[in-house]
Amino acid sequence: MAAIVTVDGLTKTYKGGFTALDNVSLSIEEGEILALLGPNGAGKTTLISTLCGITTPTSGYATVGGHDILTGYRAARAMIGLVPQEIALEPFEKVINTVRFSRGLFGKPRNEALIERILRQLSLWDKRGNRIRELSGGMKRRVLIAKALCHEPRVLFLDEPTAGVDVELRRDMWEVVRALKESGVTIILTTHYLEEAEAMADRIAVINKGEVLLIEDKAALMRRMGRKSLRIDLVVPIDAVPASLGKYELERAEGGQSLIYHYQTRAEGTGITRLLQALSAEGLSVRDIETRQSSLEEIFVDLVREGAA
Repeated sequence: MAAIVTVDGLTKTYKGGFTALDNVSLSIEEGEILALLGPNGAGKTTLISTLCGITTPTSGYATVGGHDILTGYRAARAMIGLVPQEIALEPFEKVINTVRFSRGLFGKPRNEALIERILRQLSLWDKRGNRIRELSGGMKRRVLIAKALCHEPRVLFLDEPTAGVDVELRRDMWEVVRALKESGVTIILTTHYLEEAEAMADRIAVINKGEVLLIEDKAALMRRMGRKSLRIDLVVPIDAVPASLGKYELERAEGGQSLIYHYQTRAEGTGITRLLQALSAEGLSVRDIETRQSSLEEIFVDLVREGAA
């Protein structure tokens, strides 16, 4: 699939000498959801602001839909919808007028059918006559998305779109994002809710201290860097792990009723067969076995820790 956003050696250094982006290079494929992850101050918002023309890079090159973000700014920006982290809306304006105004800012002709479709898609149609100040925080975020979509962008940046939103509304918004992807919109998502990225993203990019640590298919990343845990429930609990099992670094759980064994999915062998044989040799009878895959959150924490070392 062709790249719709390309970034090559993008750097942003401020006058005080702080480098927010350090030689960032990546490509984003058309129609994908890319989760851009990183701790606070990692450079996520700076990267988005640079691609959207809000911040000027110190050096490097980037295009959106083939348009240079500097020399072809207007064409590049017209392809982008931006949902910022901060909620900045005119409190006394009506929902529908807020969205209409944003469309007009991009020089687009009036299209009431499109506005209605977007508002219905975001469950805002019944609120179209409400003033912004009358909406909940979650509904205001939906208005931000409607504003970003009203000029029919091909690339949508979502900067912490569900921050401060309750769990139920967050899941509703996941469905909205999936529907946007199905309609052909490319989505770049930043989030602190890593289960959100795990649920929706096609690929994961991790940025820390202005550098991209990796960009990889989500499933491949979790297979490559994932760790699994094997929970072994015993018929008879034990007071301590036998010395002969020390090399397996087993953890006692549930008062000795269970043992936890960690192993790497990328290792040549898991060691499970040898462990079970060793348990049998010790006279420990197994009642049940359960495996657990490490989450994206655990992988992310390990990556950032390694990157900071």
